[in-house]
Amino acid sequence: MTGYRIEKDSLGQVKVPEGAMYGPQTQRAIENFPVSGIRFPRVFIRALGLIKGCAADVNAGLGLLDKDRACGIRQAADEVASGRWDGDFPIDIFQTGSGTSTNMNANEVIANRASQLMGKETGSGHVHPNDHVNLGQSSNDVIPAAIHVSACIETAGVLLPGLARLRSTLEQRADELAGVVKTGRTHLMDAMPVTFGQELGGWAYQVRQGEERIRASLAGLQRLAVGGTAVGTGINTHPEFGKKMAEELSGRTGLTFSESDSHFASQATMDNVTEFSGALKTTASSLLKIANDLRLMNSGPLAGFSEISLPALQPGSSIMPGKVNPVIAEATVMACVQVIANDVAVTIANSRGEFELNAMLPLICHNVLQSVAILGNAAALLAEKAVAGFTINTKRIDDALVRNPVLVTALTPKIGYDKAAAIAKKAYAEGRAIKDVAAEMTGIAKEELDRLLDPRPMTGGEHS
Repeated sequence: MTGYRIEKDSLGQVKVPEGAMYGPQTQRAIENFPVSGIRFPRVFIRALGLIKGCAADVNAGLGLLDKDRACGIRQAADEVASGRWDGDFPIDIFQTGSGTSTNMNANEVIANRASQLMGKETGSGHVHPNDHVNLGQSSNDVIPAAIHVSACIETAGVLLPGLARLRSTLEQRADELAGVVKTGRTHLMDAMPVTFGQELGGWAYQVRQGEERIRASLAGLQRLAVGGTAVGTGINTHPEFGKKMAEELSGRTGLTFSESDSHFASQATMDNVTEFSGALKTTASSLLKIANDLRLMNSGPLAGFSEISLPALQPGSSIMPGKVNPVIAEATVMACVQVIANDVAVTIANSRGEFELNAMLPLICHNVLQSVAILGNAAALLAEKAVAGFTINTKRIDDALVRNPVLVTALTPKIGYDKAAAIAKKAYAEGRAIKDVAAEMTGIAKEELDRLLDPRPMTGGEHS
């Protein structure tokens, strides 16, 4: 530390870097928690800034904070929300479980910046981080509220648009490929025919259900803990503070927030966030299935299924020239696996809400916000760089359809299961078209076999 200033907190003097906007409690946390190097994401810092700015306005309106300080705090908090002071939020995710260090980080940055804006020196205490910026608040209600607010913001801005883009792209391709018949598969084995429209339409429905689950779980996130202060009783805050904070945050974000029905539950548990994380996990499992199906359909080009060709985006090997891999589908699979793993961490963390406080809030915050971001981004990429541009390998699909012994299922009502099974077995063993073997073994006229074994009617167009 080449240059520093001396500041004090309740434990004594601390050396703070000369140019830092934060203060002594942040510096202590930097020294105490060199764990991962992972910081709180941008959207969470934005939510903290919004909360602190709204608190200044609410406290001023309630006559608890003078208007000059409120104005300075509001301007400084807006700068924090906009990202201007992100470099002054250096504290590790793995810290005090209530997130007190990060709440005080925000309080110190905003207090020092507000003091500057009012013509005072950094560290002067003219605007106090606890008495003024944190007025009517506690880390125990601010951090849960910031998790809820940031998750709602990121869901509205990244996740739901990404899923909507994937769904609409799948629906468009399903319409485009509604008449293209392919071999269906169950247990990874050849089964009755389906159309590409039916297959992609099923994927689109999965994504639509994911959107609906996520929207339904947002209702819990829109209820905020702020106003409960230390243990949920609302000590040292105005009885109208929580309600007015929800109104202010609604106005600032364009989203709908309300005060929690139970501050005790909102601070002791992260049940609403865990429910939301569960919806993310389910959606991730759907996207993982879709991405993996695309990988399998694209496999080859000679030794795999090779039903489609995904866009060639980059060379696939450092040693094998000409190899191209399904990189977007692979990236999506990895993102989905991470979301599923994050949900495990959130679920375990939620269970550790001993008595009046969940003491794993930073971990929950990191995992759920990461899940929201990577799931939304992966969905958009899968739509744009995989689903929208894949092409059909028509000859490969048609050849497989003709040779598919399972088509004999259509003859079962006419010749019986056992006879149909014998035809399928012989066709498979000899590598011949099912139609030719059926003609030999049944005596059914060629014209009728053509009709019965036409794969298109087998797909049941009404289900496309």
